[in-house]
Amino acid sequence: MAKSSEKSAADIARPWLASYPDVVQPEIGPIEDASIGDMMVKACKTYGSRPAFTSMGKTVSFAELEEASRHFAAFLQARGLKKGARVALMMPNVLQYPVALMGVLRAGCTVVNVNPLYTPRELEHQLKDAGAEAIVILENFATTLQTVLSNTPVKHVVVAAMGDMLGFKGHIVNLVVRRVKKMVPAWSLPGHVGFKDAMKQGAAARFSPVETGLDDVAFLQYTGGTTGVSKGAMLLHRNVLANVAQNALWVESAFVKKPRPDRMIYVCALPLYHIYALTVNALMGMQQGAQNILIANPRDIPGFVKELAKYPVNVFPGLNTLFNALLNNEDFQKLDFKPLLLTFGGGMAVQKAVADRWQKLTGIIISEGYGLSETSPVATANRFDADAFTGTIGLPIPSTDIVIRDENGKDLPLGEVGEICIRGPQVMAGYWNRPDETAKVMTADGFFKSGDMGFMNGEGFVKIVDRKKDMILVSGFNVYPNEIEDVIAMHPGVLEVAAVGVPDEKSGEVPKVFVVKKDPNLTEKEIVDFCRDKLTAYKRPKHVEFRADLPKTNVGKILRRELR
Repeated sequence: MAKSSEKSAADIARPWLASYPDVVQPEIGPIEDASIGDMMVKACKTYGSRPAFTSMGKTVSFAELEEASRHFAAFLQARGLKKGARVALMMPNVLQYPVALMGVLRAGCTVVNVNPLYTPRELEHQLKDAGAEAIVILENFATTLQTVLSNTPVKHVVVAAMGDMLGFKGHIVNLVVRRVKKMVPAWSLPGHVGFKDAMKQGAAARFSPVETGLDDVAFLQYTGGTTGVSKGAMLLHRNVLANVAQNALWVESAFVKKPRPDRMIYVCALPLYHIYALTVNALMGMQQGAQNILIANPRDIPGFVKELAKYPVNVFPGLNTLFNALLNNEDFQKLDFKPLLLTFGGGMAVQKAVADRWQKLTGIIISEGYGLSETSPVATANRFDADAFTGTIGLPIPSTDIVIRDENGKDLPLGEVGEICIRGPQVMAGYWNRPDETAKVMTADGFFKSGDMGFMNGEGFVKIVDRKKDMILVSGFNVYPNEIEDVIAMHPGVLEVAAVGVPDEKSGEVPKVFVVKKDPNLTEKEIVDFCRDKLTAYKRPKHVEFRADLPKTNVGKILRRELR
């Protein structure tokens, strides 16, 4: 990949470099670590006694993480898992996740991240497609695995319980989770190993370090299946380490206005099985010696806010729906935001109304960034020393090229809308066992076609207007749902909104909006009137439907396709 970009790097004007903060280098240096596992071990040795991950009041230090992950790696080796074997992880943000993640990578295996809320059908597809030989799963979801296990190649099952790593408190947690809250449906997986037993077996076994190289596959990161069937993006060790290095350079701009703390504290509310939190929280956090506060259930906003109150959080990666939910919680409004240095928004468009309220409350601007599973994930980001929310996805980060292309693959001039195409060391090696799908998204000159429509302005900032397929076509005019949603979200009576195109005899399609009310008295007429002077006639919603809630992925992204 890198070769083609070196060869043709000269063919690209880079207007964004003039907009870079002085403290950010335009290129990353050579990758020093041989693998992600090596980078993690190095961090553990460097930061030894510092806290690495905290969950439900229990903290694991870097040194403890190194030891626990070594035992888990030894367990996998004792089970006969060889270099390159695929191991699925199906857990929310609990301490077992970073231990298993690091253990799998140290054993030279490939991590297959699985969404714990998957249906049996989705789980079966992913385990079969990846050829997973082993899975580590939280008992809360074991019944899903039980349904499909015999149809998959999985031979080794490790079942974790919520309280496994919480010491004495763990027994109480397990009791509450199982008996009181009844969050663990009955399950039976003959031959499975409990997580604690796996750790004991690993501690008694010998770990043999595996030579893993930058070109080995670290992750099969399945993309949400937005274009049909879910596909595994092959992220090599070099892709992810490059993105960690790119983010580490970019984060320097966060210390322009406020000094760098001795020890950074990240909140990790986004799920670690999702590429955003995996790279930004777990891996960049570890590389920087930061403490990550793991939030197992960020949907429990009161519980989440209680956790936030305990720690002086510096770095807050999140997404629009999460920021919005927090802003509407009275206890969140009382927190001390002085330690906060950086709020990073990704996963979906951050609405201006939410960004404005966040800045007013915390004094910090939401720096919107952009990326995909296929780009490990970050491709663009706003400056962390900016004075205002830009409403764009920012500038291409170091060592990244972005071009906007038309249907025929021709570069478009600045300001014109086309497909956002990305080239850089963080771009995946392709889709697992899908050369046909890979060929559809990779260009001859090494760019990944994102499927997102946008433009770049004269300063090099990129603005997304929408997904190719979410676009609403009204009498031949392109209407972008984001734009309608942004406007309606400014209405004080609106909590959440999603816009889709619905068939219309006269104009082919017209916009329809689904609204969750903040003000119970809000009417359809009020919404239509509110849009009158903010959107041209063909962009205004022709139908308004009020809903108690909107369908979301469990990262919190609103699912327009389900509303369609």
